[in-house]
Amino acid sequence: MTVEPAEPVAFADYGDYEADCPARLGVDLFGNRWLAVIVYMLREGPMRPGELRTAIGGISQKMLTQTLRRMESMTLVERHRYAEAPPRVEYELTEAGRDLLVPIYALGEWADRHGDSVRTAMCAADDASDDERDN
Repeated sequence: MTVEPAEPVAFADYGDYEADCPARLGVDLFGNRWLAVIVYMLREGPMRPGELRTAIGGISQKMLTQTLRRMESMTLVERHRYAEAPPRVEYELTEAGRDLLVPIYALGEWADRHGDSVRTAMCAADDASDDERDN
């Protein structure tokens, strides 16, 4: 999937209240280690927490639950509880959650194009740091 570069968004002047700038919300969302991963995993439709945890790998049950609750409070996902025995719960992206797929796909495309060179540069920097410590 090719993602076209987005035009910069012009935000209102926030002056001394830059912490209120909407762009900071976007940065905060992507600062969460698991949020974008969960959004990506839910891209094809609702999933149960156990299915999510298995598909993601490396996330604890506690962290998955905390992140899903946070995402629900932010209206990025909806929680559906079914009155069955045993009870069944599924999470599904809301419109706002689905809209997050646009920057997630763009970030994935960037990583595909530049990931190898960035990793190589990071390894070289780590090696240089190790050499400096050894001397």
